Amino acid sequence: MKTDRLLFGAAYYDEYLPYDRIEKDMELMEKAKINVIRIAESTWSTWEPQEGVFDFTHLNRMLRASAAHRISVIVGTPTYAVPTWLAAKCPEILAETHNGPERYGRRQNMDITHPVYLKHAELMIRRLMEEVAPYDHIIGFQLDNETKSYDTCSDRAQKKFVEYLKQKFHGDLDALNQAFGLDYWSNRINAWEDFPDVRGTINGSLGAEYQKFQRMLVTDFLAWQCAIVKEYARPEQFITQNFDYDWRGYSFGLQPEVDQWAAAKPLTVAGFDIYHPSAQDLTGKEISFGGAIARSVRRDNYLILETEAQGNHGWLPYPGQLRLQAFSHLASGSNSVMYWHWHSIHNAIESYWKGILSHNLKENATYREACTIGADFAKYGKHLKNLRKKADVAFVLSNESLTGLQWFAPHRDLQYNDVFRWLYDAFYELNIECDILSAEDADLFGQYKMLVTPALYSISDTLVARLRDYTAAGGCLLSTFKTAFSDSNLKIYADDQPHGLTEVFGMTYDQFTDAVNVGLKDYAFPLSCEQPGAAISSAAPQKDSVHYWMELLIPSTAHVLASYDHPHWGDYAAVTENRFGEGRAVYLGCHFDTALLKSLLSYLLKSAGIPLPAEKYPVVFKRGINDYDKEITYCFNYADQPATITWRGGDASLLMQDRTVKDGDSITIPGWDFVIAEQL
Repeated sequence: MKTDRLLFGAAYYDEYLPYDRIEKDMELMEKAKINVIRIAESTWSTWEPQEGVFDFTHLNRMLRASAAHRISVIVGTPTYAVPTWLAAKCPEILAETHNGPERYGRRQNMDITHPVYLKHAELMIRRLMEEVAPYDHIIGFQLDNETKSYDTCSDRAQKKFVEYLKQKFHGDLDALNQAFGLDYWSNRINAWEDFPDVRGTINGSLGAEYQKFQRMLVTDFLAWQCAIVKEYARPEQFITQNFDYDWRGYSFGLQPEVDQWAAAKPLTVAGFDIYHPSAQDLTGKEISFGGAIARSVRRDNYLILETEAQGNHGWLPYPGQLRLQAFSHLASGSNSVMYWHWHSIHNAIESYWKGILSHNLKENATYREACTIGADFAKYGKHLKNLRKKADVAFVLSNESLTGLQWFAPHRDLQYNDVFRWLYDAFYELNIECDILSAEDADLFGQYKMLVTPALYSISDTLVARLRDYTAAGGCLLSTFKTAFSDSNLKIYADDQPHGLTEVFGMTYDQFTDAVNVGLKDYAFPLSCEQPGAAISSAAPQKDSVHYWMELLIPSTAHVLASYDHPHWGDYAAVTENRFGEGRAVYLGCHFDTALLKSLLSYLLKSAGIPLPAEKYPVVFKRGINDYDKEITYCFNYADQPATITWRGGDASLLMQDRTVKDGDSITIPGWDFVIAEQL
C-alpha cells in the first residue's frame, strides 16, 4: 500500500493512565510531530464491562482529542484478550492446549474456534465499528493483535481437523495411513471415528499436519474479522494486522505459528511488530530480516505497528540510536514507525516495558530524540516513503520446513531459524541486501541471481522441479544441510539425498552425525580475516570450525570447495559446487564459523556477478527507488566509532546535509548515525 506521508506514532491508552492528562499527551505528541496513534486493541473489558453493556467513554475521549490535534488514528479490534464476564459465563472458551486447559488471566488464552467466543467477538467488533464511524481521521483498522491459534486442541478443533483430513485425502484412510506412515508402532487409523487425540501423537507427519491446520485456523480467523470490518470501513481506510516473529527474547526469525503469506491476503497492507536488542547489542539485523519478511507477504511496502522506544530492560538506546533505528525501518521498506507505547505503564505485567515517556510522564531524552525523528519525517518523508526495493539474492522460507525441524532438529541448538539467521546475518554483514520468498513463490525465482534455501527440509516434487529449472537456466542455488529431505507430509524420501537434486548438486550423502572436534580443510575459495586485507593461507587449518551437524558428502560431478578436517571423516566433502545447465548449485553440508561462511559467500557472490561493497558491517547500505524514481541510499553506522566511506555512484544529494557528493568523495558517518543520499 502506497501512502501520501510517512506515519510516525505510538500506541496510546487513555484508560491505562494514572490520571487525566489526555490534552497534555496530545500536545506533546503534536510537538513531536507524531501524526498517528494506535488505540483500542487491548480493552474489550473496558468497552464492554458486562455482557451487552457498552461504555466507549475512553474511546471517544481519545478520538475527540486526537482529532483536535490533527493526529490520525488506527483502531484495533479488541478481541485478543477476553473480559472476565465472558470467561465466567462460558469457561469453555478458554483454550484446551497440549499442556491442558488455560486459566483466566493472561491474554491470548481463548479458543479462536469456539462459537461463543466468535459470537461475542463479532458483536464487539460491530458495536466498535458503529461507534467509530463518524470520525473522519481514522485512517485504518488493525485486526486483533499478533494473532495465533494459541495451541487450541479442543474436541471441536480436532473434529474440524479430521474433517480437513477427510477433504485432503478424499476420505481415503489408506492414503492417509500411507502418507503419514501410521503403521509405525501400531498408529494406523482404520476408522475415522477412531481418530485419536492429536496431543498424544509421536508421529511427526500427523503432528506437523495439525500444526499446519492450526496455522490455517489463524488465516481463517483473520479473514473472518476482515470481512466484518470491511462492511463498515470506508474505501480509503486500510485494514492491517500486526504480525510478529519467532521470539527469542526479541524478534528472531520466521513466525512458526502463522502462515503470514496466506493470512495477509485479505489485508490492505501488512503490519509487523519488530523488537530487537539495543545499546551495545544493536546491529540492525532484526530490523533488516524482519523488514524483508514484512515486504514479502504482500510484495509491497508495509507498516511497523510496534517497535521499541525505551523498551524492555537493557534496551535503553544510546543517544542517536532511536533515530538510527527509525530510519533503518524506512530503509527496509516500511512506511511507518510506531512505538509500543507512548507512556510507561504503572501496573501489570508490562510495567517495565517502557514507552517514549517514563513513569513520571515528563519529557525526557527519548522523547526529545523522537521529536527529531518526527521533524525529519515531516521534512524529508516525501523523498523516503513508498521505497521500492529489489535485491539480487532471495531466501526461500518455508513454514513446513520450520515445523519439520521442530520435530527433527539436527541438534538441540540448531533449529530452522538458527540456520536462516546464520546465513542471513552473514549476507547482512557483507552488505548484501536480500529479499524473502515463500516456497509458494516459485514464479518469482527467475528474478534473482541467487536463491538461498536454508534447511528446506520439507519439499514437494513441484518445488524440486522449479529449483532444477532455476539452476539450469543460469541461476545460482545455495542450499544447506537438511534441504530436500522429506515430502510435504514430512515423510522422508526413500531415494538418494538431497531428493531430486543430486544431479543438480553433483553429490549425494547417506550418513550424517554430530560435529565433534571437526574443522574444514582444502579450501577452494579464498579466505580472509574479519579485518580487510589480512589474508589467511588457504592451507591454514581451521580447528573446531564445524558445529552441531555434518553430512558426509560424496561428490560425483561436483567440485569440492572444502573437506572435513578430521582423522576419520577427512575423505568426505563438506561444501560442494556443481555446474548444472547454465547455472551453479552450492551445497553446505554442515554448520561452520561465520567468518568462513562470509569468505565462501564473497567467492560465490563475485562468481554470480553480484557486486560486493568494499565496506562491511558495522557500515550497512540499504537502497531503493523513491516516488520520484530516484535511487535512495542509506548509509548506516552501527558502531560507537565514526566510519569513513568512499561514495560509489553518480552525483547525489545528502538529504539531511547541505552537500552534494560525487564518485570517489569521502563521507564520514558518526557513531550510531547515518546519511541518506538521493540520486541527482
